[in-house]
Amino acid sequence: MTLKIAVAQLDFVVGDMAGNARRIIEAGRSAHAQGAQLLLTPELSICGYAAEDLFLRPGFIAACEEALDQVRVALADVQDLTVVVGHPSGGDWRTRSVAVPQRYNAATVLRGGQVLARYAKRELPNYQVFDERRYFVAGDAPCVFEVAGVKIGLLICEDAWFDAPARESRAAGAELLAVINASPFHVGKGGEREAMMRARVQDCGLPLVYAHLVGGQDELVFEGRSFALSADGAVAARAPAFEENLLIASVERSGDAIEIEGSVAPEGTSEADLWHALVLGVRDYVGKNGFPGVILGLSGGIDSALVLAIAVDALGPQRVRTVMMPSPYTAAMSLEDAAEIARRLGVRHDVVPIAPAFETLRGSLAPLFEGRAEDTTEENIQARIRGLMLMALSNKFGDLVLTTGNKSELATGYCTLYGDMAGGFAVIKDVVKTQVFRLAHWRNAHDPYGRGANPIPERILTRPPSAELRPNQTDQDSLPPYEVLDAIIERYVEHDQSAAEIVAEGFDPAVVDRVVRLIRVNEYKRRQAPVGVRVTHRSFGKDWRYPISNRYRG
Repeated sequence: MTLKIAVAQLDFVVGDMAGNARRIIEAGRSAHAQGAQLLLTPELSICGYAAEDLFLRPGFIAACEEALDQVRVALADVQDLTVVVGHPSGGDWRTRSVAVPQRYNAATVLRGGQVLARYAKRELPNYQVFDERRYFVAGDAPCVFEVAGVKIGLLICEDAWFDAPARESRAAGAELLAVINASPFHVGKGGEREAMMRARVQDCGLPLVYAHLVGGQDELVFEGRSFALSADGAVAARAPAFEENLLIASVERSGDAIEIEGSVAPEGTSEADLWHALVLGVRDYVGKNGFPGVILGLSGGIDSALVLAIAVDALGPQRVRTVMMPSPYTAAMSLEDAAEIARRLGVRHDVVPIAPAFETLRGSLAPLFEGRAEDTTEENIQARIRGLMLMALSNKFGDLVLTTGNKSELATGYCTLYGDMAGGFAVIKDVVKTQVFRLAHWRNAHDPYGRGANPIPERILTRPPSAELRPNQTDQDSLPPYEVLDAIIERYVEHDQSAAEIVAEGFDPAVVDRVVRLIRVNEYKRRQAPVGVRVTHRSFGKDWRYPISNRYRG
């Protein structure tokens, strides 16, 4: 007996139920042509993940049911193919002030135009970026169905992180677990998933096939990397990460044992995974929202250089445009380095000096500022002129403005509201400065998309970072060394350590207090920042929800 299982690791679009149904139908026919008897699609594949408050709209749920029926009818003639489709199911009751979900995060098993079974997710995550208890109620029963003589227990994502659903599937007769998922990426998450699933199969003694989503959805990225594990926990098959794939795993019965085998894609390094996640996040945000291209301010510094390289890898040079906007304080080397990286990556590059606009604004404000020395006000005016120019070009040509600020800056407020924060997508908002440098070095050593080797000039990598908004300015005039700052940010933001706990690890108390204060008082800025790619397990986005008006100092 041989059972071939196909995993449709596809990039579904939220709300495009008809298009997603077509993708599933195409995958079903392709899988069948390759001899597969079972096709697994990811969690909520019919509507895309995460649909957020669209789940509260009755019309949205009805459209999902219609699309599911489209799949059922279209694949009815493929009699020996079983298809598992993830989708929302059920209704709700609503008043003007409250909506109570009576619906499920579900999966339906189809074969020959018939519904064989339907399963409701039992463990609903409500942490980090997840809000599933806002939308769904939990199922309470296992689902086991048979394909080619093998009894398969169906689980949905979080179910497999707990003991009971897998054990109860086995008690109901399951010989193999099929887990469909939509689990957002952060650096290291792929290894964490395989380790958890390894513990699951070793606990219940059943092999497992893990079907995962790929693609970018607003700030979330899903890296694919679907896989299969033997009953002893060994990796039996693995799909490539960050790309669509139809993974085929062969299941053989040997006595009472079930064996799995398939191709095993290699694992990537953390830098490679991070790079591919950022590229995929940009590509899908731009593509799924219909922007013709992107535009960014190129300063000659490390952050904008990195964002440019990511954008070109994601979209190609023809869809990327850069603008250098020198001020009276811009160094000649900045102009030269900006022009050089634009040349290496083959993008259009324009130079628009901001000095005339800056002088005009200073003149207009002079009577109001009389008797007051120049300070950060004049620095911010320069940043806001640049933001205005970029947004004007965006309005005129339709390109999306990419902001270039990193997580270190966003954490401490070392950025200008309505200035360098102005834009539509913040590519590296979840990448701290020290990681920015590591990624830049990685990209110079690798050319994964064939866009050009060694794109970032060496001088950009070695000169001290500076906003160049006043004479001889460097970032370290205002911030601790980035190695120290980023270590504190990681502990406070990503691990919820208190200032006292961070100091106990050997950090200077005054520096810790200063950094923590900066993080706290700049929440109002972060609330007004554009969305950007989430690549850590705690970003300034869906999983960071702190009040702006707040006197807690712990």
